[in-house]
Amino acid sequence: MSRIGKLPIQLPKGVDVTVDGRTLKVRGPKGELTRTFHPAVEIAREDGSVVVKRKDDSQTSRAIHGLSRTLLANMVTGVTQGYSKDLEISGTGYRAQLAGKKLTLALGYSHPIEIDPPAGISFATETPQKIRVSGIDKEVVGEVAAKIRGLRVPDPYKAKGVKYAGEVIRRKAGKAGKVGAKGAA
Repeated sequence: MSRIGKLPIQLPKGVDVTVDGRTLKVRGPKGELTRTFHPAVEIAREDGSVVVKRKDDSQTSRAIHGLSRTLLANMVTGVTQGYSKDLEISGTGYRAQLAGKKLTLALGYSHPIEIDPPAGISFATETPQKIRVSGIDKEVVGEVAAKIRGLRVPDPYKAKGVKYAGEVIRRKAGKAGKVGAKGAA
């Protein structure tokens, strides 16, 4: 039995879970999330908590069991607390700014990059070098943050680009000067 999958998910006050076959709807103070789960698992409500059970002991069911429970727990956390990812920009002239809800990035290209937030996602900039991506769906927040980071991945020589807050960039040594080159005397 999956150690993660067998744990019940406690529902905080203000969170309502509706089970309709394989589709689950979680409603809370920050919003509403809906997901359809794999047929190998069953989701049931039990006094103040939600339990994920698998139908059989096949390898697929065992693999999906813990995943489904974690996805459901992420939905409950999302509608109560929300998720956010922080990004840092480093490099001369590299900056971010908000124009309404749209994020405009200057990342060393000949043109600024404008990003419209998808539904349920919001951007915030504390400084021109710090971006926060927030929302209730953990997967979408991570995906949008990864797309922003992918616009200018930090290079290993000068570490210029967009990185996650707290991410450590492994630096490489630059070119070494030649000693005793031909013609130098």
